[in-house]
Amino acid sequence: MKLPHIAALLAAIALTAACNKQAPTHPNYDKAIDNYYVAHPACLWSSEKKFPVQSAPDDAKTEGYDALVDAGLLTRTTSEKKIVIISKRENNYDLSDNGRAAWTADPNQPGYGNFCYGHRNVVSIDSATPTSSQPGATTTVNYHYVIAGLPQWASAQETQTAFPQIQTAINTPQPATATLTDTGNGWQVSTLPASANATDNPATPADGKIVQ
Repeated sequence: MKLPHIAALLAAIALTAACNKQAPTHPNYDKAIDNYYVAHPACLWSSEKKFPVQSAPDDAKTEGYDALVDAGLLTRTTSEKKIVIISKRENNYDLSDNGRAAWTADPNQPGYGNFCYGHRNVVSIDSATPTSSQPGATTTVNYHYVIAGLPQWASAQETQTAFPQIQTAINTPQPATATLTDTGNGWQVSTLPASANATDNPATPADGKIVQ
């Protein structure tokens, strides 16, 4: 066979593999993970919040709330709360108009929600367990990602200081693992490690914990 014919055949094979959504390839794994996280964004809090909330000025949570006031997502007012004969000052935080527009409501808990600041974007597929392109086949994929689609409020220095997980995730590729399943119509994320679910709703510094 002449060399031009061989080159054309190899190109056709490569194109077929690239267009096969069921092929156990790194580009297909990359796409499956990215598609999953477009619908599962990273958010500020590990559990949904309900506003308005009250917080004492010396409460650790105040730093995060005040940063969101500076970002235009929350409003802040102060009030005096009397406990017996002692008056205690409290800050009252509520969603601003901009905050309501950026708010991601929890469909299962009326009144609750979160501020989401982007989604995972795979930057490398590091390894994958052996598998096939048959429907129902699975593979465990190790990969690195950064957070993409950052809104303007999350880019503010005050916000990133109060919620350092944002700055970490956008500047330093983070390791993660996912199990993918061949559905017969392409690969999809089927299971995640227990810690991975929390990563997409990271804890705030006020919660006293750092999500891995």
